[in-house]
Amino acid sequence: MALGRALVIEPVLRRAGAAAERTPTARLDEAVGLARAIDLEVERSGIVPLNALRPATYLGKGKVEEIAGLVKSFDAGIVVMDCALAPVQQRNLEQAWNAKVIDRTGLILEIFGRRARTREGALQVEHAHLTYQKGRLVRSWTHLERQRGGFGFLGGPGETQLEADRRMIEERLAKIETELAKVKRRRQLHRDSRRRVPYPIVALVGYTNAGKSTVFNRMTRASVLSADMLFSTLDPTLRAVDLPHGARVILSDTVGFISALPTMLIAAFRATLEEVIEADVILHVRDISHEDAEAQLLDVEKILRELGIDPHNDNDQRRLIEVWNKIDRLDAEARARLANLAERRPVSQHPVLMSAATGEGIDGLTVAIEERLGEERVFIELILDPADGAGVSWLHRHTEVIHKVTDEDSGRIAMAVRVDADKANAVRKRFVDSKVIENPDRHAPV
Repeated sequence: MALGRALVIEPVLRRAGAAAERTPTARLDEAVGLARAIDLEVERSGIVPLNALRPATYLGKGKVEEIAGLVKSFDAGIVVMDCALAPVQQRNLEQAWNAKVIDRTGLILEIFGRRARTREGALQVEHAHLTYQKGRLVRSWTHLERQRGGFGFLGGPGETQLEADRRMIEERLAKIETELAKVKRRRQLHRDSRRRVPYPIVALVGYTNAGKSTVFNRMTRASVLSADMLFSTLDPTLRAVDLPHGARVILSDTVGFISALPTMLIAAFRATLEEVIEADVILHVRDISHEDAEAQLLDVEKILRELGIDPHNDNDQRRLIEVWNKIDRLDAEARARLANLAERRPVSQHPVLMSAATGEGIDGLTVAIEERLGEERVFIELILDPADGAGVSWLHRHTEVIHKVTDEDSGRIAMAVRVDADKANAVRKRFVDSKVIENPDRHAPV
């Protein structure tokens, strides 16, 4: 038996009148991609239609026997079931097939475990994995039977191996949660320091393999791993980016989303995903060339709602910009159709069409970010005395300085700054004796 050889099974429950969000073929392709992301050699993959779910084995008896034959024929050591298996179902299938069985949650956890590069990422993955594993402790061997405690014949029942394993997992979870609390506090300190420097946060979100890291690299000229692979990057990355008109933002690349993303992963990665929650602008990167682009949109929106961001709420919608990526994969007719769809949307919801791979449309994206930031910020022009060096320094620390010119004759300093609306009052108070002109309706620097 070769542990690296795998079969991938896509169980599809037949439900009368139920419209699937994505086709079974597309779901199978995604499952195969997930398996290959951990270097499994997929020998055979297929869709298994089901009339009903079996409590003991998920699949019917005939299918279990058929797959057992395939496992033996291909000498497969792993069978990937693209569904959520109960612990008892997983155990029974492993016994029937004499192979390791991994369900969708276990597969995603394995990928995350391999992709985590930082201490923080490793802790988050371990927390999710232990939470998942705790529910998989089922009685399979005699060494898990209850043992007698105490001395002599009167000793009561002692701790079972199951209980000991569960206790050890719970103790480790408690330690990890303490470490993650420190991570959360540290990230909060970083966010507080960024607020003092007043750089807006622009966060990238999207379905895995939609091209977020390629967009990130294109905007920052960085070299974050970007590959045609599900979850090619996991740990968050932040870089400062200067927009064309001088505004500086912090761009944050986050972990990709996926359908049926395990709940324990969302909980474990909440400290990381708070970069999204706190963001001034959220770029929802979509692979618009994918056949299931609309279904992927619904999956991402579902996870955003779990994070407390409702894409259909007016306040949250103002922060969101859809980025229709990978248009280079479309022909002229498909591009024209997408352009028409984009134009028919309300102005505030216009998506940006681009190709991160070729750079087409990147200028439109930066303009859209500047315009969206400008909607929530106030432009202020100030004329400062030459001796007010402290005032100039204060503006650099607490606002975004767009323009600064010193008059050669008088020595006076003309500055144009941009600041959040709720912080504009602090500028007014600090420079009450200076000439201040507000331009709240301007979206371009002076």
